[in-house]
Amino acid sequence: MIDRALIAGLGSIGKRHLRLLRAALPQADIRVLRHARCDDSIEYADGCFDRLESACDFAPQLAIIATPAPFHIPTAKALAQSGAHLLVEKPISDSVEGVADLIGFCKTEGRALHVGYNLRFLHTLQQFRSALADGRIGQVYGVRCEIGQYLPGWRSGADYRTTVSARRDLGGGVLLELSHELDMLRWVFGEVSWVSAWSGRQSALEIDVDDTAMLQMGFANGPVAQLGMDFLRRDTKRMCTAIGEKGSLTWDAVAGRTTLFDPENGSWIDLRSESPDRDFTYSAQIAALIGAIEANTPGDTAAQGCDGLAVMQLVEAARLSHDQDGRRIAVGSPA
Repeated sequence: MIDRALIAGLGSIGKRHLRLLRAALPQADIRVLRHARCDDSIEYADGCFDRLESACDFAPQLAIIATPAPFHIPTAKALAQSGAHLLVEKPISDSVEGVADLIGFCKTEGRALHVGYNLRFLHTLQQFRSALADGRIGQVYGVRCEIGQYLPGWRSGADYRTTVSARRDLGGGVLLELSHELDMLRWVFGEVSWVSAWSGRQSALEIDVDDTAMLQMGFANGPVAQLGMDFLRRDTKRMCTAIGEKGSLTWDAVAGRTTLFDPENGSWIDLRSESPDRDFTYSAQIAALIGAIEANTPGDTAAQGCDGLAVMQLVEAARLSHDQDGRRIAVGSPA
């Protein structure tokens, strides 16, 4: 039974986690850790800390780390040492430094360590993955994916220039902020052997981070994927198509559909179609963590600490490739 829980960080994602955690644990004592001045008026919270040491003294059994990425590892490590199981928002950090140590500590001490790649809980993506595993399109020859959304429209009422996404010092930029796609590709197609990449700022947006990245990735089991990522697209897009020997398979997250192209009749067939509300995957992610804690199991769908590290290894390989004019960079093996 979870009696004490903590949300570290109270930005837009922290507020969402707090509201959904309260719904999942209505009787628990839920506190917030934030650097802004604390008061007793935070909706859904039972109290607030403005110092990490005080939050650790509270000894939460569950902690959700929703601070900017550069602060994830020290905050998560301290809370894990105080006894907390962890959900660390994506990305697990802004570099690989310290990530393996956090994973090792949680493994040794029996702490759950989940990473906030909540796309895994979409039924349409699960259908896409299982259809490929079932051989619906045979051998996969290639993969084409793109994710794009206009940054100033992401958060209603917020000045995009001040958000985490727009600031290098807070871990912004497309590679980190849109790293859901990197986790998705690994989860669906397996480990990545090499990356070739370009990233840069194409627009006049007032940001100090890259707004565009183009990646080519070679998977250990054969296919090559092309991934386009941007903060620029006015017509929001999140789509991935696998091209195979027996047809093609597309996951369209915006439309909420997984479709199969059957070459025999020359048409697309819906395999799954749904449009859950925006809270659905976050609620499922919290439920998976609570279930993992109570059952002392890692959870089948949830991204683990090693998945978060693997994504950061992909990000760092992409950065290195860009610095070397797109040269293929071998990707490190996850812990």
